[in-house]
Amino acid sequence: MPRQAKAAEYALPEQTLIVDNGAYSMKAGFATPLSDPEEDCHVIPNCMARSRDKRVWVGSQLESCKDFGEMAFRRPVEKGYLVNWEAEKEIWDSTFFDKGAQLKCDPHATNLILTEAPNAPQALQTNCDQIVFEEYEFASYSRCIGPSLNAYNDIPSLFSDPSRSSAAGILPVECLLVIDSGFSHSTVTPLYKGRPVQQAIRRLDIGGKFLTNYLKELVSIRHYNMLEETHLMNEVKESVCFVSADFSRDLERTWKGGVGDRRKVDKDDGSIIVDYVLPDYNTHKQGYTRPHDPTLVAKMKKLGAAVSGMGPVEDFMTLGNERFTVPELLFNPGDVGMKQVGLPEAVMQSLSGLPPGLWPAMLANVVLVGGNTKIEGFVERFTTELRQLAPAECVVRVAKAPE
Repeated sequence: MPRQAKAAEYALPEQTLIVDNGAYSMKAGFATPLSDPEEDCHVIPNCMARSRDKRVWVGSQLESCKDFGEMAFRRPVEKGYLVNWEAEKEIWDSTFFDKGAQLKCDPHATNLILTEAPNAPQALQTNCDQIVFEEYEFASYSRCIGPSLNAYNDIPSLFSDPSRSSAAGILPVECLLVIDSGFSHSTVTPLYKGRPVQQAIRRLDIGGKFLTNYLKELVSIRHYNMLEETHLMNEVKESVCFVSADFSRDLERTWKGGVGDRRKVDKDDGSIIVDYVLPDYNTHKQGYTRPHDPTLVAKMKKLGAAVSGMGPVEDFMTLGNERFTVPELLFNPGDVGMKQVGLPEAVMQSLSGLPPGLWPAMLANVVLVGGNTKIEGFVERFTTELRQLAPAECVVRVAKAPE
Protein backbone atom coordinates (compact mmCIF):
# COMPACT_ATOMS: atom_id res chain seq x y z
CA MET A 1 0.00 0.00 0.00
CA PRO A 2 1.56 3.31 -1.04
CA ARG A 3 2.34 5.81 1.65
CA GLN A 4 -0.01 8.76 1.75
CA ALA A 5 1.41 12.23 2.01
CA LYS A 6 0.77 13.81 5.37
CA ALA A 7 -1.70 16.66 5.05
CA ALA A 8 -0.19 20.02 5.86
CA GLU A 9 -1.67 21.69 8.89
CA TYR A 10 -3.63 24.82 8.08
CA ALA A 11 -3.17 27.74 10.45
CA LEU A 12 -5.98 30.24 10.72
CA PRO A 13 -5.12 33.91 10.22
CA GLU A 14 -4.72 36.03 13.34
CA GLN A 15 -7.17 38.69 12.17
CA THR A 16 -10.88 38.09 12.83
CA LEU A 17 -13.65 40.36 11.58
CA ILE A 18 -16.97 40.27 13.46
CA VAL A 19 -20.01 41.61 11.60
CA ASP A 20 -23.41 42.01 13.24
CA ASN A 21 -25.39 42.48 10.05
CA GLY A 22 -28.48 44.24 11.41
CA ALA A 23 -31.41 45.48 9.37
CA TYR A 24 -30.95 49.15 10.35
CA SER A 25 -27.23 49.35 11.05
CA MET A 26 -24.23 47.08 10.76
CA LYS A 27 -21.91 46.75 13.76
CA ALA A 28 -18.45 45.58 12.77
CA GLY A 29 -14.94 45.44 14.16
CA PHE A 30 -11.77 43.38 14.45
CA ALA A 31 -11.46 41.06 17.45
CA THR A 32 -8.13 41.23 19.25
CA PRO A 33 -7.13 40.16 22.78
CA LEU A 34 -6.75 43.80 23.84
CA SER A 35 -9.63 45.25 21.85
CA ASP A 36 -11.82 47.96 23.37
CA PRO A 37 -15.43 47.43 22.19
CA GLU A 38 -16.22 51.14 22.36
CA GLU A 39 -13.27 52.11 20.17
CA ASP A 40 -12.99 49.13 17.85
CA CYS A 41 -16.68 48.70 17.01
CA HIS A 42 -17.95 50.71 14.04
CA VAL A 43 -21.64 51.36 13.42
CA ILE A 44 -22.46 51.70 9.72
CA PRO A 45 -25.93 52.37 8.26
CA ASN A 46 -26.89 49.14 6.51
CA CYS A 47 -28.69 50.76 3.61
CA MET A 48 -28.44 52.65 0.36
CA ALA A 49 -30.30 55.92 0.00
CA ARG A 50 -31.24 58.36 -2.73
CA SER A 51 -31.75 62.02 -1.87
CA ARG A 52 -34.11 64.37 -3.66
CA ASP A 53 -31.20 65.69 -5.74
CA LYS A 54 -30.84 62.11 -7.12
CA ARG A 55 -27.54 61.46 -5.35
CA VAL A 56 -26.98 57.90 -4.10
CA TRP A 57 -25.47 57.34 -0.66
CA VAL A 58 -24.01 53.97 0.36
CA GLY A 59 -23.48 52.84 3.95
CA SER A 60 -21.23 55.15 5.95
CA GLN A 61 -21.52 57.89 3.31
CA LEU A 62 -24.83 58.81 4.95
CA GLU A 63 -22.90 60.20 7.91
CA SER A 64 -21.91 63.19 5.76
CA CYS A 65 -25.39 63.78 4.35
CA LYS A 66 -26.91 67.14 5.34
CA ASP A 67 -30.37 66.92 3.76
CA PHE A 68 -32.55 63.91 4.58
CA GLY A 69 -35.73 65.45 3.18
CA GLU A 70 -37.76 62.94 1.14
CA MET A 71 -34.86 60.48 1.31
CA ALA A 72 -35.68 57.09 -0.23
CA PHE A 73 -34.02 54.08 1.43
CA ARG A 74 -33.15 50.64 0.08
CA ARG A 75 -32.30 48.05 2.71
CA PRO A 76 -30.85 44.60 1.94
CA VAL A 77 -32.41 43.10 5.09
CA GLU A 78 -36.19 42.61 5.16
CA LYS A 79 -38.15 41.17 8.08
CA GLY A 80 -34.82 40.44 9.73
CA TYR A 81 -33.39 38.32 6.90
CA LEU A 82 -30.74 39.21 4.33
CA VAL A 83 -32.56 38.92 0.99
CA ASN A 84 -30.77 41.41 -1.28
CA TRP A 85 -27.09 40.60 -1.69
CA GLU A 86 -26.78 43.00 -4.64
CA ALA A 87 -27.31 45.96 -2.29
CA GLU A 88 -25.47 44.33 0.63
CA LYS A 89 -22.42 43.69 -1.51
CA GLU A 90 -22.14 47.41 -2.35
CA ILE A 91 -22.32 48.27 1.36
CA TRP A 92 -19.75 45.61 2.29
CA ASP A 93 -17.40 46.70 -0.51
CA SER A 94 -17.48 50.34 0.61
CA THR A 95 -16.97 49.32 4.26
CA PHE A 96 -14.39 46.51 4.06
CA PHE A 97 -12.67 46.39 0.67
CA ASP A 98 -12.68 49.71 -1.21
CA LYS A 99 -9.76 52.10 -1.01
CA GLY A 100 -10.11 54.19 2.14
CA ALA A 101 -12.67 51.80 3.68
CA GLN A 102 -13.26 52.16 7.43
CA LEU A 103 -12.44 48.51 8.14
CA LYS A 104 -10.30 47.62 5.16
CA CYS A 105 -9.12 44.02 5.18
CA ASP A 106 -7.83 41.24 2.96
CA PRO A 107 -10.49 38.50 3.04
CA HIS A 108 -7.88 35.82 2.25
CA ALA A 109 -6.12 36.70 5.52
CA THR A 110 -9.21 37.30 7.63
CA ASN A 111 -11.59 35.08 9.59
CA LEU A 112 -15.24 36.16 9.46
CA ILE A 113 -17.89 35.81 12.17
CA LEU A 114 -21.27 36.84 10.76
CA THR A 115 -24.58 37.06 12.62
CA GLU A 116 -28.05 36.33 11.32
CA ALA A 117 -31.58 36.38 12.70
CA PRO A 118 -32.89 33.23 14.44
CA ASN A 119 -34.65 30.63 12.29
CA ALA A 120 -33.48 32.04 8.95
CA PRO A 121 -34.66 30.08 5.87
CA GLN A 122 -32.10 27.54 4.67
CA ALA A 123 -32.09 28.96 1.13
CA LEU A 124 -30.97 32.36 2.46
CA GLN A 125 -28.30 30.72 4.62
CA THR A 126 -26.93 28.79 1.64
CA ASN A 127 -26.88 31.94 -0.48
CA CYS A 128 -24.98 33.77 2.27
CA ASP A 129 -22.40 30.97 2.55
CA GLN A 130 -21.79 31.02 -1.19
CA ILE A 131 -21.25 34.78 -1.25
CA VAL A 132 -18.80 34.65 1.66
CA PHE A 133 -16.69 31.81 0.26
CA GLU A 134 -17.04 32.17 -3.52
CA GLU A 135 -17.30 35.95 -3.93
CA TYR A 136 -15.11 37.18 -1.07
CA GLU A 137 -13.08 34.02 -0.29
CA PHE A 138 -12.62 34.62 3.43
CA ALA A 139 -10.04 32.36 5.06
CA SER A 140 -12.62 30.93 7.48
CA TYR A 141 -16.19 31.69 8.32
CA SER A 142 -18.68 31.15 11.13
CA ARG A 143 -22.35 32.04 10.87
CA CYS A 144 -24.36 32.30 14.09
CA ILE A 145 -27.45 34.04 15.41
CA GLY A 146 -26.82 37.44 16.94
CA PRO A 147 -28.17 36.77 20.47
CA SER A 148 -25.77 33.83 20.97
CA LEU A 149 -22.74 36.16 21.07
CA ASN A 150 -24.14 37.88 24.16
CA ALA A 151 -23.32 34.75 26.18
CA TYR A 152 -19.62 35.58 25.82
CA ASN A 153 -19.98 39.02 27.40
CA ASP A 154 -19.16 39.65 31.05
CA ILE A 155 -22.72 38.95 32.17
CA PRO A 156 -22.14 39.03 35.98
CA SER A 157 -20.87 42.60 35.76
CA LEU A 158 -24.15 43.66 34.12
CA PHE A 159 -25.91 42.67 37.33
CA SER A 160 -23.36 44.45 39.56
CA ASP A 161 -21.72 41.22 40.66
CA PRO A 162 -17.98 41.77 40.04
CA SER A 163 -17.06 38.88 42.34
CA ARG A 164 -18.32 36.43 39.69
CA SER A 165 -16.89 38.38 36.78
CA SER A 166 -14.80 36.22 34.47
CA ALA A 167 -11.47 37.78 33.60
CA ALA A 168 -10.76 35.30 30.85
CA GLY A 169 -14.15 35.56 29.19
CA ILE A 170 -13.55 32.28 27.35
CA LEU A 171 -16.56 30.22 28.41
CA PRO A 172 -20.12 31.44 27.85
CA VAL A 173 -22.49 31.96 30.75
CA GLU A 174 -24.49 28.78 31.42
CA CYS A 175 -28.04 30.19 31.25
CA LEU A 176 -29.01 33.43 29.53
CA LEU A 177 -32.27 34.85 28.21
CA VAL A 178 -31.72 37.44 25.47
CA ILE A 179 -34.49 39.81 24.40
CA ASP A 180 -33.46 41.45 21.14
CA SER A 181 -35.81 44.23 20.01
CA GLY A 182 -34.39 45.62 16.80
CA PHE A 183 -35.42 47.24 13.54
CA SER A 184 -37.37 44.40 11.89
CA HIS A 185 -38.69 42.39 14.82
CA SER A 186 -38.22 41.41 18.45
CA THR A 187 -37.04 37.96 19.54
CA VAL A 188 -36.75 36.04 22.79
CA THR A 189 -33.81 33.61 22.70
CA PRO A 190 -32.86 31.30 25.60
CA LEU A 191 -29.20 30.28 25.56
CA TYR A 192 -27.80 27.25 27.37
CA LYS A 193 -23.99 27.21 27.53
CA GLY A 194 -23.88 29.63 24.61
CA ARG A 195 -26.16 27.59 22.37
CA PRO A 196 -29.72 28.69 21.47
CA VAL A 197 -32.57 26.42 22.51
CA GLN A 198 -34.36 26.37 19.17
CA GLN A 199 -37.77 25.13 20.29
CA ALA A 200 -38.03 27.94 22.84
CA ILE A 201 -37.22 30.88 20.54
CA ARG A 202 -40.14 33.28 20.18
CA ARG A 203 -40.61 36.17 17.73
CA LEU A 204 -42.74 39.33 17.85
CA ASP A 205 -43.25 40.94 14.44
CA ILE A 206 -42.88 44.46 15.81
CA GLY A 207 -39.62 46.36 15.65
CA GLY A 208 -38.34 49.87 15.13
CA LYS A 209 -39.51 49.99 11.51
CA PHE A 210 -43.07 49.11 12.51
CA LEU A 211 -43.07 51.77 15.24
CA THR A 212 -41.75 54.44 12.87
CA ASN A 213 -44.37 53.62 10.25
CA TYR A 214 -47.12 53.75 12.87
CA LEU A 215 -45.87 57.16 14.04
CA LYS A 216 -45.83 58.35 10.42
CA GLU A 217 -49.49 57.42 10.05
CA LEU A 218 -50.54 59.13 13.28
CA VAL A 219 -48.65 62.33 12.45
CA SER A 220 -49.89 62.36 8.85
CA ILE A 221 -53.50 62.19 10.05
CA ARG A 222 -53.16 64.74 12.85
CA HIS A 223 -50.50 67.19 11.61
CA TYR A 224 -48.54 67.07 8.33
CA ASN A 225 -48.18 64.47 5.60
CA MET A 226 -45.03 62.64 6.68
CA LEU A 227 -45.44 59.40 4.74
CA GLU A 228 -42.32 60.15 2.66
CA GLU A 229 -40.24 61.40 5.60
CA THR A 230 -39.06 58.09 7.06
CA HIS A 231 -35.72 59.36 8.36
CA LEU A 232 -37.25 62.42 10.00
CA MET A 233 -40.00 60.44 11.72
CA ASN A 234 -37.44 57.94 12.96
CA GLU A 235 -35.58 60.84 14.58
CA VAL A 236 -38.84 62.08 16.11
CA LYS A 237 -39.50 58.62 17.53
CA GLU A 238 -36.03 58.36 19.05
CA SER A 239 -36.13 61.83 20.61
CA VAL A 240 -39.68 62.13 22.02
CA CYS A 241 -41.17 58.64 22.50
CA PHE A 242 -41.20 56.88 25.87
CA VAL A 243 -42.73 53.76 27.36
CA SER A 244 -45.47 54.66 29.81
CA ALA A 245 -45.40 53.14 33.28
CA ASP A 246 -49.19 53.68 33.54
CA PHE A 247 -50.72 53.76 30.07
CA SER A 248 -54.33 54.48 31.13
CA ARG A 249 -53.29 57.35 33.38
CA ASP A 250 -51.09 58.99 30.75
CA LEU A 251 -53.82 58.58 28.15
CA GLU A 252 -56.25 60.37 30.47
CA ARG A 253 -53.73 63.14 31.10
CA THR A 254 -53.44 63.92 27.38
CA TRP A 255 -57.16 63.63 26.54
CA LYS A 256 -58.74 67.00 25.73
CA GLY A 257 -62.33 65.84 25.62
CA GLY A 258 -64.88 65.88 22.82
CA VAL A 259 -66.21 68.87 20.91
CA GLY A 260 -68.77 69.66 23.59
CA ASP A 261 -66.53 68.61 26.47
CA ARG A 262 -63.27 70.46 26.00
CA ARG A 263 -60.98 70.61 28.99
CA LYS A 264 -57.82 72.53 29.69
CA VAL A 265 -54.54 70.69 29.94
CA ASP A 266 -53.33 70.64 33.55
CA LYS A 267 -49.88 71.93 34.38
CA ASP A 268 -48.76 68.41 35.26
CA ASP A 269 -49.81 67.23 31.80
CA GLY A 270 -47.36 69.62 30.18
CA SER A 271 -44.55 67.18 30.90
CA ILE A 272 -46.08 64.81 28.34
CA ILE A 273 -47.18 67.26 25.64
CA VAL A 274 -44.25 68.77 23.73
CA ASP A 275 -43.69 70.71 20.53
CA TYR A 276 -41.33 69.26 17.94
CA VAL A 277 -39.84 71.86 15.61
CA LEU A 278 -39.22 70.38 12.16
CA PRO A 279 -35.92 70.96 10.34
CA ASP A 280 -35.90 73.01 7.17
CA TYR A 281 -32.42 71.73 6.15
CA ASN A 282 -31.33 75.32 5.57
CA THR A 283 -31.16 77.26 8.84
CA HIS A 284 -31.23 74.13 11.01
CA LYS A 285 -30.46 70.60 9.88
CA GLN A 286 -32.12 68.72 12.73
CA GLY A 287 -35.41 69.02 14.52
CA TYR A 288 -35.66 69.66 18.24
CA THR A 289 -38.19 69.55 21.06
CA ARG A 290 -39.37 72.33 23.32
CA PRO A 291 -41.93 72.50 26.14
CA HIS A 292 -45.49 72.95 24.95
CA ASP A 293 -46.88 76.44 25.47
CA PRO A 294 -50.52 76.77 24.24
CA THR A 295 -50.24 80.57 24.17
CA LEU A 296 -47.10 80.44 22.03
CA VAL A 297 -48.67 77.85 19.72
CA ALA A 298 -51.71 80.05 19.10
CA LYS A 299 -49.47 83.05 18.52
CA MET A 300 -47.26 81.16 16.06
CA LYS A 301 -50.26 79.92 14.09
CA LYS A 302 -51.67 83.45 13.87
CA LEU A 303 -48.26 84.82 12.89
CA GLY A 304 -47.85 82.13 10.26
CA ALA A 305 -51.20 83.03 8.69
CA ALA A 306 -50.30 86.72 8.71
CA VAL A 307 -46.92 86.32 6.99
CA SER A 308 -47.93 83.53 4.61
CA GLY A 309 -45.93 83.84 1.42
CA MET A 310 -43.56 86.45 2.88
CA GLY A 311 -40.76 84.18 4.11
CA PRO A 312 -39.92 81.00 6.01
CA VAL A 313 -42.26 80.10 8.84
CA GLU A 314 -41.29 77.71 11.61
CA ASP A 315 -43.11 74.39 11.22
CA PHE A 316 -43.77 72.38 14.36
CA MET A 317 -45.98 69.58 15.64
CA THR A 318 -47.62 69.32 19.04
CA LEU A 319 -47.19 65.73 20.22
CA GLY A 320 -49.16 64.26 23.10
CA ASN A 321 -50.29 60.66 23.32
CA GLU A 322 -48.29 59.83 20.18
CA ARG A 323 -45.24 59.84 22.43
CA PHE A 324 -46.28 56.73 24.36
CA THR A 325 -48.95 55.00 22.24
CA VAL A 326 -46.33 54.11 19.60
CA PRO A 327 -43.87 52.14 21.82
CA GLU A 328 -46.85 50.67 23.70
CA LEU A 329 -47.20 48.26 20.76
CA LEU A 330 -44.18 46.33 22.05
CA PHE A 331 -46.25 45.42 25.10
CA ASN A 332 -49.74 45.36 23.56
CA PRO A 333 -49.65 44.50 19.83
CA GLY A 334 -53.42 44.00 19.97
CA ASP A 335 -53.82 47.80 19.97
CA VAL A 336 -53.34 47.68 16.19
CA GLY A 337 -55.09 44.36 15.67
CA MET A 338 -52.05 42.06 15.74
CA LYS A 339 -52.80 38.61 17.14
CA GLN A 340 -49.56 38.36 19.08
CA VAL A 341 -48.61 38.79 22.71
CA GLY A 342 -46.33 41.51 24.09
CA LEU A 343 -42.70 40.96 24.97
CA PRO A 344 -43.19 39.99 28.66
CA GLU A 345 -45.79 37.37 27.67
CA ALA A 346 -43.48 36.16 24.88
CA VAL A 347 -40.80 35.52 27.51
CA MET A 348 -43.18 33.28 29.46
CA GLN A 349 -44.13 31.45 26.26
CA SER A 350 -40.43 30.91 25.60
CA LEU A 351 -39.88 29.51 29.09
CA SER A 352 -42.73 27.05 28.53
CA GLY A 353 -40.51 25.36 25.94
CA LEU A 354 -37.77 24.76 28.54
CA PRO A 355 -37.53 22.33 31.46
CA PRO A 356 -38.92 24.04 34.60
CA GLY A 357 -35.58 23.47 36.31
CA LEU A 358 -33.97 26.05 34.02
CA TRP A 359 -36.55 28.78 34.69
CA PRO A 360 -34.88 30.30 37.79
CA ALA A 361 -31.48 30.55 36.08
CA MET A 362 -32.98 32.05 32.92
CA LEU A 363 -35.09 34.63 34.76
CA ALA A 364 -32.06 35.63 36.85
CA ASN A 365 -30.07 36.43 33.67
CA VAL A 366 -32.31 38.44 31.34
CA VAL A 367 -30.39 40.72 28.99
CA LEU A 368 -31.97 43.38 26.77
CA VAL A 369 -30.36 44.32 23.45
CA GLY A 370 -31.50 46.22 20.37
CA GLY A 371 -32.41 49.78 19.52
CA ASN A 372 -35.94 49.69 20.96
CA THR A 373 -34.59 48.94 24.44
CA LYS A 374 -33.08 52.44 24.41
CA ILE A 375 -36.55 54.00 24.52
CA GLU A 376 -37.03 55.80 27.81
CA GLY A 377 -38.91 53.67 30.33
CA PHE A 378 -38.59 50.40 28.38
CA VAL A 379 -36.37 48.59 30.89
CA GLU A 380 -38.50 49.59 33.89
CA ARG A 381 -41.81 48.64 32.25
CA PHE A 382 -40.48 45.33 30.95
CA THR A 383 -39.01 44.41 34.33
CA THR A 384 -42.23 45.26 36.17
CA GLU A 385 -44.46 43.22 33.87
CA LEU A 386 -42.10 40.25 33.75
CA ARG A 387 -41.99 40.09 37.55
CA GLN A 388 -45.78 40.06 37.63
CA LEU A 389 -45.90 37.09 35.24
CA ALA A 390 -42.97 35.06 36.58
CA PRO A 391 -43.39 32.44 39.32
CA ALA A 392 -43.17 33.96 42.79
CA GLU A 393 -40.25 31.71 43.78
CA CYS A 394 -38.07 32.94 40.87
CA VAL A 395 -35.82 35.98 41.17
CA VAL A 396 -36.13 38.22 38.10
CA ARG A 397 -33.04 40.21 37.13
CA VAL A 398 -33.05 42.33 33.99
CA ALA A 399 -30.07 44.24 32.62
CA LYS A 400 -29.46 46.22 29.47
CA ALA A 401 -26.37 45.25 27.52
CA PRO A 402 -23.78 47.99 26.92
CA GLU A 403 -23.81 49.78 23.58
